[in-house]
Amino acid sequence: MTKLFSRTFAASPEDAKADQEISEKISLLQNFLRPEHLDIPAVLQNEASWLLAEKELQKVNAFKAPREKLLCILNCCRVINNLLLNAAMSENHILAGADDFLPVLIYVTIKANPPQLHSNLKFIQLYRRQEKLVSEVAYYFTNLVSAKSFIVDLDAKSLSMDAVEFQESMEAAREAHKAAGVKPSPALDRTATLAGQMDPGPSRKMWFRETDTRGLSNYPFMEAKAGELTVGDVETLLSLYKDVVTKYTNLCRAVKRLSMSKTETPVLVPLSEGTHASPPQPEGRTTNVNDKRGE
Repeated sequence: MTKLFSRTFAASPEDAKADQEISEKISLLQNFLRPEHLDIPAVLQNEASWLLAEKELQKVNAFKAPREKLLCILNCCRVINNLLLNAAMSENHILAGADDFLPVLIYVTIKANPPQLHSNLKFIQLYRRQEKLVSEVAYYFTNLVSAKSFIVDLDAKSLSMDAVEFQESMEAAREAHKAAGVKPSPALDRTATLAGQMDPGPSRKMWFRETDTRGLSNYPFMEAKAGELTVGDVETLLSLYKDVVTKYTNLCRAVKRLSMSKTETPVLVPLSEGTHASPPQPEGRTTNVNDKRGE
């Protein structure tokens, strides 16, 4: 597909028009949309950490092969999912599955405003083998397609926002763009798009395998060597480092709370089928349950 990329990607004027309309709408929404407008719970809001997911989504347009584009989407969604799990664990919040995941993905997509979103999704649908679009990959890809459709149809009724306030915010965003002389992204200009497609350059190396049973695709530099890294990788490495520290800290807190609860509240721990044993009593306590019943 890489050799045919220039003839198959965004091949019609309709695709280019759809890309431009979506990008321009997103650029307006970026001026005022907040997580609470999408009913994202406060305990799950973590815009600083969402930056890594945004970076991954923005990489989609840098690759030519459907597989590599799909892996960028997979990375983005895994980052979001891991952050939601960490936030839920640290705040004792019960996740509601797609009801929590999809609003965050929509918000991340709006903040990232990935170039040629419509054309990239269509390209993957047309040229990625269907037998590869299964399980986790299919779930995340379907969610991103849903996020794009939501953004295209987005209005005041789609948000926790008054209709008048929404219209005023959109108009204020348009005026701000005009005052700043903001023009449509060059990536959406048809001429620039076609020129870039004639020589898109080699696909960049992906530091992980498509099938990763160890979960290393969440950390794309695990298989990289020092000599292969560039200055441009520093920002991503820092974000990954912060992600690891956050996970480690939350895990330590959870283990500590679990340990404290075990020492304070007796529970039955199954040893084998039909047998149970209670945890050891704290030092100094010799009274058992039967003693108390006899008193």
